Amino acid sequence: MFLALKEIRHEKFRYALITVMIVMISYLMFILMGMMLGLANENKAAINSWGTRTVFLNKSANGNLGQSLLTADQLPSKLNRHEALVGQTPAVLTRVHGKHRYKQNTQVIGLDKRQFIARKRLKVAAGHLARTNHQVVVDEGLRDQGYHLGDQVRLNGGHQAYHIVGFVKNAKLNVAPVVYTSLVTWQQLRGVGNQFIGGGVISDRNFKSTAFPQLERLTASKFINKLPGYTAQNNTFTFMIGFLMVISLVIIAVFLYILTMQKMANYAVLRAQGIPAKHLVNATLAQAVILMLVGVVSGIVLTYLTQVLMPTTVPILMNWPVILSSGLILIVLGMLGALLPIRMILKIDPIVALNN
Repeated sequence: MFLALKEIRHEKFRYALITVMIVMISYLMFILMGMMLGLANENKAAINSWGTRTVFLNKSANGNLGQSLLTADQLPSKLNRHEALVGQTPAVLTRVHGKHRYKQNTQVIGLDKRQFIARKRLKVAAGHLARTNHQVVVDEGLRDQGYHLGDQVRLNGGHQAYHIVGFVKNAKLNVAPVVYTSLVTWQQLRGVGNQFIGGGVISDRNFKSTAFPQLERLTASKFINKLPGYTAQNNTFTFMIGFLMVISLVIIAVFLYILTMQKMANYAVLRAQGIPAKHLVNATLAQAVILMLVGVVSGIVLTYLTQVLMPTTVPILMNWPVILSSGLILIVLGMLGALLPIRMILKIDPIVALNN
């Protein structure tokens, strides 16, 4: 460790450059990880907030709640307390303020207020839940965009006015804020009338397919993975993060290899003086650990500051246990990168090195 610190102090500029590159790579990796988790959360936040364990949809809907339509004949006469009928449709939420119209793409979710999602799962941040067909509760994120309790809004440009009576937490679906309303309103927006009573059945228990034999059964994870673009988005971010890890491994290996080559004569002298190769190897490993530790910790600090300063409209979610684990992996990769110069040190022949 003494030799490692001595070399770093002696070559401050070189080692500072390596550290800066590690800081930027780790910072970029952590930010990408936060964006991946943030976007994933905005795809499925509402589904998770319902306590979803099992989903039943029309067999021809290909696992898409927005494309699923259910008739009364496909369901029992009454659902139990662990089942809730849900309808989904995209809609443009329009708020009229003076001469200005503010529009927002949303996902409308129709619920039965007597079933468990409306009664137990919606966490009200302000106001109260909808009590009539002309009242809606919306994602609390819309407050940052100028929506307030009591605002009069319209859906899909219709003439019917709805009043915002509440804001709820974790109401995002398909990266869009959710508007909770009644199944009657959902039927009108979906244009299906009374022919279809809902889009799917959500349960907070693990029910078998025999519970609804005419419907397709999906687990919560399978249902989420079938959300449009969800899997492709996560795979893209995962590959990017993986490539950054590989790049960090290459950078630390190349820099330490070059520095080791430049110090071969010095190492040869030390070996000729009887210094064991083990001490030189430990010094190289210590350098790798110090550089990676400083770089990763600095990257985590920058990530924290970014999260604090980032506006709420940016979908970023920091899972600190995951980030710390990723930082530990980066440090291990840095030690693996040090194996290349270590191989050179172990093969040093003092006489040959000094003659060269």
